[in-house]
This record gives sequence, structure tokens and C-alpha cells, in this order.
Amino acid sequence: QVQLVESGGGLVQAGGSLRLSCAASGRTASTYFMGWFRQAPGKEREFVAAIRWSGGSTYYADSVKGRFIISRDNAKNTVYLQMNSLKPEDTAVYYCAAEPSDLTAHVMGVMREYDYWGQGTQVTVSS
Repeated sequence: QVQLVESGGGLVQAGGSLRLSCAASGRTASTYFMGWFRQAPGKEREFVAAIRWSGGSTYYADSVKGRFIISRDNAKNTVYLQMNSLKPEDTAVYYCAAEPSDLTAHVMGVMREYDYWGQGTQVTVSS
């Protein structure tokens, strides 16, 4: 079992930055793939970014590529999402997700591929 706790959300003006954190506890030795998803009001949850614990390979949705950076601190069992140049359309609840097995590029954006989820943190970007 893995527990995920997100933090770092808040209200920011367009063009600003926020850094989200996802602290993982429990069976972290088996955690392999970590992802960030987001869900805006009235919309489906969508993939934002993902990272492997080993090697640190990163993957991004086209909508955030060049603005967001996913990283991890293995010693702290924490994954981060640095969000820069924020836009009002980035407003959403952001969720951290973990999957013990490796995920290939064509499924890492699929919610059902992840076994564990955090409770989410709200990010609001004002115009």
C-alpha cells in the first residue's frame, strides 16, 4: 500500500509559478512510476506529467511542455511539479498518482494504469 499526500496548491496570478509536492509513504520501494494529473471543473481528469523513480525519465502533456517540470527526490520519497508561466486554463485540482510497475509511453497518461492516488490540491490561476 502506498499513501500519497499532495501540497503546494494555491491562488496565483497568470504568469506566476507554483511548486506542487507529492510525498509518498508505505511500500515506496515498489513504486516505480509517478504521475501528475489534473481535473478542471466540468472536465475529465487529464494527464500532466510523469517520471520514473529510477533514471528520472520525464514525460509531459503537450499543453504543459516547456512550462512545467516534474522531478523527484528519492531520499525524501517526494515528487515535485514546478509550474511556471501559469495560465488561467491551468486552473484545476492536481492529483498525484503512483504505479508500482513500469508504464510505457502510450499508457502512462491513462488513469486506470495507476493504482494509487492522492487527495488532490487546488491550483487557481487568476487572469
